[in-house]
Amino acid sequence: MFFLRKSTLERLPVVMSGVRMGERALQIGVDESSLIGAIAAKVGLSGHAAVAVADEGAATKARAAAKSAGALVDVHVAPFDSLPFADSDFDVVIVHAGGVQQGIGDASGVALLRDAFRVLRSGGRVVIIDWSGGLMAKIRTSGHADTPAMLGALDAAGFRATRLLAEREGYRFLEGLKREP
Repeated sequence: MFFLRKSTLERLPVVMSGVRMGERALQIGVDESSLIGAIAAKVGLSGHAAVAVADEGAATKARAAAKSAGALVDVHVAPFDSLPFADSDFDVVIVHAGGVQQGIGDASGVALLRDAFRVLRSGGRVVIIDWSGGLMAKIRTSGHADTPAMLGALDAAGFRATRLLAEREGYRFLEGLKREP
């Protein structure tokens, strides 16, 4: 039987997020807390990393993950459908599907994605990371939407060129672009 080391599993979402040095990146929700710091570290000192979480417990996890990764991260406790950021503040928004405590394919997920659309610059992108690896993750994410429902939610929120990027090693990655009419 083949087992992947945790560090190998962490690299895949960081690479698939497409975050680059110097970008302004927002992460929504905390699922696998080590990913918060790893993705935030990619923007470097020339970029800006922020995280929006639902409660103080998740904020504590996000701060600890950022500290462990040596990344500077602004952590905000806020409702996901009313993010405390200005319009067009970010180049990329990463939604940790397991960390938002709601199905991305339902009405509250569309509201979250609409606000993600608002805070993205024109030409920016949203990436949804849904981890379904391991027994506990399957139990935890059993209420999550299937891929067509998630893509439909992205479309309903105004994103264009929505697509499933990959399903690999227990992760599912979806993407949408903000294209203004």
